[in-house]
Amino acid sequence: MKACTCFALLLVLAVAPGRSRPAADSEGWVQLFNGKDLDGWEHVGPGGFKVVDGLLKPYGGMGLLWYTRQKVGNAIVRVVFKPVENSSNSGVFIRIPEKPTEPWMPVNRGYEVQIDNSDDDYHCTGVLYSLTKALARPEKAGEWNTMDITLDGPHTIVTVNGVKVTDYTEGQPVPPKQKGYEPDRGPRPNEGYIGLQNHSDKDVVYFKEVAIRPLQR
Repeated sequence: MKACTCFALLLVLAVAPGRSRPAADSEGWVQLFNGKDLDGWEHVGPGGFKVVDGLLKPYGGMGLLWYTRQKVGNAIVRVVFKPVENSSNSGVFIRIPEKPTEPWMPVNRGYEVQIDNSDDDYHCTGVLYSLTKALARPEKAGEWNTMDITLDGPHTIVTVNGVKVTDYTEGQPVPPKQKGYEPDRGPRPNEGYIGLQNHSDKDVVYFKEVAIRPLQR
């Protein structure tokens, strides 16, 4: 069942009529951002993203750029990003249960994998924002960083630059919600839409790759 979900995803991306057709490379990665435009993506909320010299650059916010063509589960999501400063704030959203029409539903019903290495260990790059504690803090500001998010049923693993930051399975204890902007607690689905956050004009994080690859069984 898990393997079928992933290969069905690749099939939909490869053959959907009337759309550009991202294809898997030799290692099985399917690029969701084509480096030219926002084909396949939609933005909700204030601000947005623009393509500058082949890179995604956020502006304004808080909003969400989400991939419209397929829910993702039982796969690895790879995001290559460069924060201008250690405090540059963004995030990668996973397990969004429904097509978002505004930016707060994904916060409260999906997970945000945080990008911002200036806060404490529950609010830094690579954690499920305010829910998990960082096992390490390997982000490098001003450089390209690779984040791999493994979605394996209810299990989520996040590595940054090859170093594990998060290892979480649904149902494990998490801290109580303390601030209004932190996500509601509760279970998330095994698959969902994914997205990128634009947080504010002062939070500049560039993205040059967003890709997925089905889990190998």
